[in-house]
Amino acid sequence: MNIKGLINIQFAIKDHNVYVIEANPRASRTTPFIAKAYKVPYLNIATHVMLGNKKLKDFEILKQLDGYAIKVPVFSFDKFPHVDKQLGPEMKSTGEAIHYIENLKDPYFRKLVNEASMYLSR
Repeated sequence: MNIKGLINIQFAIKDHNVYVIEANPRASRTTPFIAKAYKVPYLNIATHVMLGNKKLKDFEILKQLDGYAIKVPVFSFDKFPHVDKQLGPEMKSTGEAIHYIENLKDPYFRKLVNEASMYLSR
């Protein structure tokens, strides 16, 4: 079975050794973020439906997001003290944080947009 694109693997390489930091199916990172952003327990609902305990129509799903939820990468550079801090275009974070904003003029969002180029090379 070809699983290309279905697994997210974060790893580090040192002295010709590969260290797996994290390996997740794509949805295991996206779904919890969306559930937190909308304040809807999607994973709990999906579990009940998959187990046959309930049907989707048994749940009242009310999305409670005003504005925007931003998924912000967390870079753990302190874990790799002698590594070049310049990043390539691929994500090299070891986690994410969620930040809520009212609109795209929010100062925090503008700061992220303005600093985005410092995390990319070439």
